[in-house]
Amino acid sequence: MEQTLYELVGGEAFFVRLVDGFYEAVAHDDLLRPMYPEDLSESKRTMVLFLSQYWGGPTTYMQERGHPRLRMRHAPFRITKSARDAWMAAMTSALEGVRSELTADQFEEMTAYFDMAAHQMRNV
Repeated sequence: MEQTLYELVGGEAFFVRLVDGFYEAVAHDDLLRPMYPEDLSESKRTMVLFLSQYWGGPTTYMQERGHPRLRMRHAPFRITKSARDAWMAAMTSALEGVRSELTADQFEEMTAYFDMAAHQMRNV
């Protein structure tokens, strides 16, 4: 049986590192930071669970929160082209931080997914 990307990158620990890198960038971004709660702990946990599940890990996200419905969950926020670009820059920075843990194909696959997701969340 073929391994999932979740398994190939070492499981949850990889996604914790990725999400920590993402939120480090968010914390210093004047456009993105106001969209998140003061305490980022739950946001980080939720993102780790979502990404872990998306890439083939445990279904804890679905069990706790139901279907992701990403557009609906992000609807309260004004996601402009600038916000999308800032989000993608934060995620690209996070991906660069774990690049050495990924094959070129894995890095490309993850980058393509995040780019697609960022475009879909834009609502202004």
